[in-house]
Amino acid sequence: MRLQDRVGLVTGAASGIGRAIALSLARRGCHVALADRDAAGLAETAALLPAGVRVSLHVLDVSDAAAIAALPAKIMAEHGRIDLLVNNAGVAIGGTFEQVSAEDFDWLFAINFHAVVRLTRAFLPLLKASDDARLVNISSLFGLIAPPGQTAYVASKFAVRGFSESLRHELAATPVGVTVVHPGGVATAIARNARPPVGVDPAMAEKERVSFEAFLKMPPAEAGETIVKGVERRKPRIVVGNDAKFAALIERIAPVGYWSILSRGRT
Repeated sequence: MRLQDRVGLVTGAASGIGRAIALSLARRGCHVALADRDAAGLAETAALLPAGVRVSLHVLDVSDAAAIAALPAKIMAEHGRIDLLVNNAGVAIGGTFEQVSAEDFDWLFAINFHAVVRLTRAFLPLLKASDDARLVNISSLFGLIAPPGQTAYVASKFAVRGFSESLRHELAATPVGVTVVHPGGVATAIARNARPPVGVDPAMAEKERVSFEAFLKMPPAEAGETIVKGVERRKPRIVVGNDAKFAALIERIAPVGYWSILSRGRT
């Protein structure tokens, strides 16, 4: 896919992988619409972009269905077209299924999955009007494997994966390709910003957060470049990082017993 002079929308663009994707797109001459609820972070991302690309900033809470419905008209007013939608915005919450309240479970799903569906529904007619378009949905390593203590997050990321794969088959005869991305341990703030489960000892929750954050090592810039290169190659699935590739391999070899193998490295 030739990205020069295309227009891409990236959600969660104020930091982390979203910012890195935006920078990688812009370096290729792709004009970008950046969306995030963090206005200051969006401005920081925009300041990093190279000259010569058209940029629009959209303060957006992706859990707000009405705001998503209004976004396509704003993008068209600014850019006149859309060729690439990157559904990157996401949140995390630690804790077992019994520890995570129903309200927190629904909060996470509203952002990690329902927003992906709503944004896809809102922008799909515009993407289909392009001669060459791509929908890129960011799942996770935890959309390939399902460790304990991450039930809500895992469920949302497996949902993103399933939605993306089925939609890819449905859109096979259209100009819209679908890519699902499974990043491994990328050094973003997702663990630091994760919502702790209600009623769990704060010291124990902090211990789990620190342990999880230790696995987040890949620089976001490297992850962003890997993802955009995969988009250029029209890859249907992009697994980012050796940790994610290794875990995916073990899951394929031992689809039921993989966690007993992988967890040995955590003890």
